[in-house]
Amino acid sequence: MDKLVQRFLRYVTFDTQSNPDNAQCPSSEGQMTFAQYLKQELIDLGLSDVSLDHNGYLMARLPSNIDYPVPAVGFIAHMDTAPDASGKNVKPQIVEDYQGGDIALGKGDEVLSPIQYPELHKLHGHNLITADGTTLLGADNKAGIAEILTAVAHLIANPDIAHGDICIGFTPDEEIGRGANLFDVEKFGAEWAYTIDGGPVGELEYENFNATTADVICHGVNVHPGTAKDKMVNSMNIAAKFQLMMPEDETPEATDGYQGFYHLKSARMSVARSELSYIIRDFERDGLAQRKAFMQQKVDELNSALNRGKVELKLTDSYFNMKEMVEPFPHIIDLAKQAMEACDIEPIIKPIRGGTDGARLSFMGLPCPNIFTGGYNFHGIHEFITIEGMEQAVNVIVTLSNRIALQYK
Repeated sequence: MDKLVQRFLRYVTFDTQSNPDNAQCPSSEGQMTFAQYLKQELIDLGLSDVSLDHNGYLMARLPSNIDYPVPAVGFIAHMDTAPDASGKNVKPQIVEDYQGGDIALGKGDEVLSPIQYPELHKLHGHNLITADGTTLLGADNKAGIAEILTAVAHLIANPDIAHGDICIGFTPDEEIGRGANLFDVEKFGAEWAYTIDGGPVGELEYENFNATTADVICHGVNVHPGTAKDKMVNSMNIAAKFQLMMPEDETPEATDGYQGFYHLKSARMSVARSELSYIIRDFERDGLAQRKAFMQQKVDELNSALNRGKVELKLTDSYFNMKEMVEPFPHIIDLAKQAMEACDIEPIIKPIRGGTDGARLSFMGLPCPNIFTGGYNFHGIHEFITIEGMEQAVNVIVTLSNRIALQYK
């Protein structure tokens, strides 16, 4: 497993932050640089059908080592890191044999505290990898890449472990919702797949939010403030009124489990025009439809109440709950559960309060649940991962590949 940690520490040095403002794919040069590096590693491992297209999709195959037919199964991870925090000049540090208390991050005052993150209380004795408090770590999802490649290398080094064809896919721009946009399912060649992109050990997920983005555009009138009486319409005031119409108890910070939410993600404000960007999430399609109707109702109410100015709403569906596409194939989940249990891991079946490449891919004909990586606190400077969790993810991938082969013997 030494190679696992070495891989991960090397991978996080690549700046692969995706850019939502760039329509190209991949949306940042660093992703292609990283993809080219990984391509050479796949070739050096001796994998077949290694290909990297101009959009940054990297694929390869580990051929079957058995003489009877077994469905080809895929393992997928994404190369980009989230735009929410810097991914440049990541300086990882290993905290050996964690025994509790605050962890100093780098040379500043930033700490990783069990008061803020109580899950640390369960990790005494573990070896943690953190960043230095100025960037995210990149475990989301470079841990998944390192785990997949370490598992593949282990299978190559141990040909007595039976497995069928294993398809490997590394995608760009997952963090900005485009990871599956140009994924060639037919070329990939798997009957089903697993994204290795989850959190703590044991997580196994085949449900995710239905997702819509909502842009609320508030139109005002700008004139010189010295002559503004009865002429100026400040769109920022309209925007503030709209936000106050949204339910306070249906936000990310007030919900969990299967509860949906409205989330004001960003705002661009000026006197003449203000834009509020929301994401709407619900696990049920009907629930999502009701939330969209609620927002339209509030826009209509505000327009009726305004003497001057105007509000408009633009809704764009992003992805849907993969549950309806995965549940018809229960063996996909059962095999993953069996693999975890064989590794002395208790499966934690829970919904993803977010999205994943697997959601889109499931609707593209590739059923694709999500398996843990061992990481925590993704998308921020307090992101960390345990070495033990990464090792367990490798063991699950190896065991799962073997169990699939034995299932069809």
